[in-house]
Amino acid sequence: MRDGGPLRHAIEAAAQARALRDDCVAWLPSAARQMMPVFDAVTRRWLMRSRSPYVAEITAIAAALEFSGVWFLNGSYQWGCTSLARDDDAPWLVRTLDWPFPGLGRHVEIVRMAGRAGEYYSVTWPGFVGVLTGMAPGRFAASINQAPLWRRTQHPWLRPLDIAANALATWPLRHMPPDQLLRETFESCPDYASARQRLETAPVARPVIYTLAGCAPGERCVIERTVDGFNTRTDDTGAANDWLVRAKRWEARIGANIMFTASHDEAAANSSGRREALAGWNAPFGGHFTWVTPPVLNLYTRIATEMCPAQGILRVTGYESVPGFDLPQMVTQPRELVARAEGTRPERVAELT
Repeated sequence: MRDGGPLRHAIEAAAQARALRDDCVAWLPSAARQMMPVFDAVTRRWLMRSRSPYVAEITAIAAALEFSGVWFLNGSYQWGCTSLARDDDAPWLVRTLDWPFPGLGRHVEIVRMAGRAGEYYSVTWPGFVGVLTGMAPGRFAASINQAPLWRRTQHPWLRPLDIAANALATWPLRHMPPDQLLRETFESCPDYASARQRLETAPVARPVIYTLAGCAPGERCVIERTVDGFNTRTDDTGAANDWLVRAKRWEARIGANIMFTASHDEAAANSSGRREALAGWNAPFGGHFTWVTPPVLNLYTRIATEMCPAQGILRVTGYESVPGFDLPQMVTQPRELVARAEGTRPERVAELT
């Protein structure tokens, strides 16, 4: 989709976009499904006031697809994940994306995109304009984890109130959503150093955790972002959904299944357990995704990705809940894309067996 980008992707994959929307909203309560046009309207109003350069693109996608949910999808920064950047023969970045909505694993696609700094590949869905996971061959790879929750209250039952209050606090901000800043970074930054500087300093609408890997040994970091501040670490480059150093009033993100029961310490243990388990994986990343095991694999795992920008390798597979299994299972064929040369077609796109 180098020509036409996400708009062309949405138009050419309109049936897949509707199927994804239907799968996602089926998980919601009936009252929430009926409120989707309202959610769209609120999200649209906020994004129109933001400094996002992609608002016209979302407008065009929503008009082309002609169903509700497009604006909401592009404004719903609520993703939980586990990631790790490490040096093997070259820097690698691996990650899982966890979210309760069904369909994200089954409908995931690799989309070839282009910007003024060069081409890149986005692990995404038709109708979504931001980048949550991406790889630019010969430049860098990056992914997004949801940052911890700012708590105004203490009791587990009151977490939804804190989530709502934080969303309201975002309303006056004019900054870009974190996923759209990451797309802009892929489009405009020619190398790891410039990508790191951009992700560290550009104001964002919500706190976020970026994991970034370049091509040279040592080019890897985790950038913990608040709206206008950052903390970058280069020696412990794994991340889940909490700050590496726990901070007062910040609480690790947790799944909806324990939203009303988990204590602050249990939430922190859930996040640190996933981060440490992935960081403790010492075997090579060979495309079989054998590192996706509990606790990295959890009730909401939807995607697993392995990326090496120095070698131009991008591997992806999707997960969904399957009847008869306690945890999500792989529901797509693992795919490997190898694209070493800028401006040429991938050398290989293969099924991994």
